[in-house]
Amino acid sequence: MKPAQIKEMNEVELETKLNDNLEALQNFKFQKALQQLEDGTMISKTKREIAQIKTVLNEFKLGIRNEEGAK
Repeated sequence: MKPAQIKEMNEVELETKLNDNLEALQNFKFQKALQQLEDGTMISKTKREIAQIKTVLNEFKLGIRNEEGAK
């Protein structure tokens, strides 16, 4: 997912996406441990997306971003 798409999402969508990504990251780590992970870059891509989502959620918390998105 591109950063521009993440910035357009509201808090509820971001929370849902964050939970999905955390679960996916755990599954990727299990697959890596079992040597079943085909694309090793998926772990780093998922971590990066989690960080981007957490940053936008923190902006909501601090009041930098409102529900309509930053303008």
